[in-house]
Amino acid sequence: MTPSDYDAVAQAYAADNEKSFANAYYERPATLALAGEVAGRRILDAGCGAGPLFAALRDRGAIVSGVDVSAGMLEQARLRLGAAADLRVADLADPLPFPDAEFDDVIASLVLHYLKDWDPPLAELRRVLRPGERLIVSVNHPAADYYLDRLAGRRPDYYSTRANPARWPVGDQMVEVTFWNRPLHAMTDAFTAAGFQISVVSEPPVPPEARDLFPGEFARYADAPNFLFFVLQAE
Repeated sequence: MTPSDYDAVAQAYAADNEKSFANAYYERPATLALAGEVAGRRILDAGCGAGPLFAALRDRGAIVSGVDVSAGMLEQARLRLGAAADLRVADLADPLPFPDAEFDDVIASLVLHYLKDWDPPLAELRRVLRPGERLIVSVNHPAADYYLDRLAGRRPDYYSTRANPARWPVGDQMVEVTFWNRPLHAMTDAFTAAGFQISVVSEPPVPPEARDLFPGEFARYADAPNFLFFVLQAE
């Protein structure tokens, strides 16, 4: 999807993200749990979309800025967050509109797996972080990606970084997306090359409260993770 593609489905995407199993009941709670106590901390929500994570962090007392490549998504975020929210259009592959060491935390929630090349984004995220502070990342789990490929009758090379086109329901539309699947060692190598130390690797289970709301998805992911989480410290 291009930025204009996201613009076109921004309203429907925002509504889906607000209540979906994967976002509202799985990934976002796990990210907030890793973030912990954030009151008074300056946080960049990198790839903030329509702003649900931004809102949750702000409600916990954080001072939050958000960037996203889609102006349409940021319009939805402003409807939620208000005109005073610090929201900026920015591509993570380009220099970010912030000075060095501006943030105590950066959170990249389900963002990096849309990018083929992680080196420029990670360098920028490292630049805007204070030394010793945290980058919190969530991505599609490489084992889950590989399993789904095999289930579909494909035999991908796990050790390669490869494009994985998919059709994704957004509201009443189907949109084309491309994930970039990569092995675990490629992720960790990219983090360390960018100047991060890995302090936490997490594969949280699905919260039990999702069982009654999403019985089918709960059963699918109850015994195998779909997402992988990292807490990284800037050197």
